[in-house]
Amino acid sequence: MKTILYIIQKEFKQIFRNKAMLPIIFVMPLIQLIILSNAATFDIKNIKFAYVDHDHTSTSRAIVKKFNASTYFSVLSDFPSNEVANDAMLNGKVDVVLEIPQYFERDLQNEKRNNLGVTINAIDGAAAGVENAYVLQIIQSLNNNLMMDLLNPTDALTIRPKNITTLPSFWYNETLNYKTFMVPGILVLLVTMITLFLSGMNIVREKEIGTLEQINVTPIKKSQFIIGKLFPFWVIGLAILTVGLIIAKVIFNVPIVGSLLLMYLYTSIYILVVLGIGLFISNFTDTQQQAMFIAWFFMVIFILMSGLFTPIESMPKWAQTITDFNPIKYFVEVMRMVMLKGSGLVDIMPQLLNTLLFALIMNGLAVWSYKKTN
Repeated sequence: MKTILYIIQKEFKQIFRNKAMLPIIFVMPLIQLIILSNAATFDIKNIKFAYVDHDHTSTSRAIVKKFNASTYFSVLSDFPSNEVANDAMLNGKVDVVLEIPQYFERDLQNEKRNNLGVTINAIDGAAAGVENAYVLQIIQSLNNNLMMDLLNPTDALTIRPKNITTLPSFWYNETLNYKTFMVPGILVLLVTMITLFLSGMNIVREKEIGTLEQINVTPIKKSQFIIGKLFPFWVIGLAILTVGLIIAKVIFNVPIVGSLLLMYLYTSIYILVVLGIGLFISNFTDTQQQAMFIAWFFMVIFILMSGLFTPIESMPKWAQTITDFNPIKYFVEVMRMVMLKGSGLVDIMPQLLNTLLFALIMNGLAVWSYKKTN
């Protein structure tokens, strides 16, 4: 036990003496959590909106005014023709073009129905879908009011439209704030990336400077060396989680409904998975650059298939099967479940058991592949 404590003491001294490692541990989590949580949003605002008004009536002006009042659209100008509007969209100056046909108001009065033309720049298909939903929402909110205003007095006596009012109840995120959804996921990425990169680079650095060969010829056991090497980064991972939770609560006001103890319990097991991956990578690399490239290669795959940015349910069946072997997926689910829903130990038991299994497998492979003697 004393040998392990000496190794841990040596590792902490080595970490705090490394000027390149200190910013990664203390500065990067703070900056990344603040910047990424503000930048990674599913909301689309300041949509460049233009219109072609062939009608020039009070109804067409009311439609444009409604778009102008929306916080999502930035109304640029009135184009004289469709050709000019299409050229503007081709040059990237406009995202959405609304075309109001001639005699729109008259036909609406006579036939009680009409069509509006909407052209959307759909290079980004996801953004185009959201923009289309915004447009439809505004048009539908206008529809009932316009129909009532355009009814003839005789029609108004016989037609009494009845509106169905919905009263939605938003659970777990009452304000529909995207930061409440994103911050727990970003925190997962920080804990994963920093512990993975640091643990992998630390052991490889011992190879580069030659101290690993000296340690290999000492009577230190393999298990003592690995525990002493990885324990400091296990502590650092929990410290990053603590800082991230404080930032999430103080700066972003993200609710923490569930048990903090449960989050730390799961994170403690999850960090073992990450440290096992870092040690496994370091066993097959000779330089820190190699370790970084390999770690980043797997991190990109894990992040994109974790369900953080895209729903797993929308992925193909084969991709959904692969995500079952992605430890980040389970950590993201647990953080959101505990922080936002207040889930208990029974609720996260499937994710906890899978993560524990990953920890045993990865650390078993890492210990098996580590060769103490050269």
